[in-house]
Amino acid sequence: MEALDLIQKIVIVLVCLYLSWRIIRYLWSFVDVEKDPLIVLVTGAAGQIGYALLPMIARGAMLGRDQPVIIHMLDIEPNAETLIGVKMELMDGAFPLLKGVIATSDVIEACKGVDVAIMLGGFPHRKDDNKDLIFSNVAIYKAQASALEQHADPDCKVLVVANPANTNALILKEYAPSIPEENITSLTRLDHNRALNQIAEKLNVNVGDVKNVIIWGNHSSNLYPDANHATVNTGVGHESVKELIDDDRWLNTNFITNVQTRGQTIVKARRLSCASSAAISVCDHMRDWILGTPTGTWVSMGVYSDGSYGIQPGLIYSFPVTCEKGEWSIVQGLKIDEFARGKMDALQRELIEEKRVAYSYLH
Repeated sequence: MEALDLIQKIVIVLVCLYLSWRIIRYLWSFVDVEKDPLIVLVTGAAGQIGYALLPMIARGAMLGRDQPVIIHMLDIEPNAETLIGVKMELMDGAFPLLKGVIATSDVIEACKGVDVAIMLGGFPHRKDDNKDLIFSNVAIYKAQASALEQHADPDCKVLVVANPANTNALILKEYAPSIPEENITSLTRLDHNRALNQIAEKLNVNVGDVKNVIIWGNHSSNLYPDANHATVNTGVGHESVKELIDDDRWLNTNFITNVQTRGQTIVKARRLSCASSAAISVCDHMRDWILGTPTGTWVSMGVYSDGSYGIQPGLIYSFPVTCEKGEWSIVQGLKIDEFARGKMDALQRELIEEKRVAYSYLH
């Protein structure tokens, strides 16, 4: 009998503790507790993409509307005055989430304590051999990677945007070996967003109703946008883009070419780079990576290959991924037809050659 009374008392105590915990948690939800600020590095910050991107970061478009940030802006010494002007504009924006700004040409100062690194800076692309572009970027990414290795947060998340982005990311990984390989990514989200828009225009639907296109491989003039697994929300369910368009010729020709050449088309029209859409895609990439992708939706990211879909391990290759709690996972089990296989393999060969050239300069 005494044992039974003891058990009852223990149960009552446990129930009371549980209810107390629930009440405290409920009340705590009404308390406005500000998060610690994250330090965000933006290299090449004086450029057009940086100018478009920085206010978006300060407003919370990249890391969330409740996430304070401290922005570290890095650019070369000749751009120092421009960088100061950008800093003044950020301060004049009076962004509540912006807790500090550093503008510097000192790579070590820029990398101290960094939680998120957006690598916009690189040698500008010109109409020369891609080998020259790779060679020019080796020195830049070697120095910046070494500074991140020594001074950034150990769990720093890195997004490489400057072209050739996939191979620049590999160079960075080589000189920042303590940064986890899964924390180094390259940008193909701009191409992903362009593909969504092309399908939305073709079907005359809202772009927000289209999902699950894929950018495979390399961010280059040969990139491959794949709509074979994409769907459209028709209001009564999700239907296959491939079936709704019902035109394999368009999907395998015009659609691909339109996405591949969209940047050139915009530059020709604006006589300037497509800075705004690029900045938006950077925010999209990082927001989904850190805060998570919606259920049933994947996005395209250049990530470290683990051998999925027959792609050589050790390349930074664009795959369809889902994200949760700051980690990405490659979507598995998608059917790859003969046309897609050919495109994917060609891009793999392209990246293997870029890697060979880059590593010949590294060692």
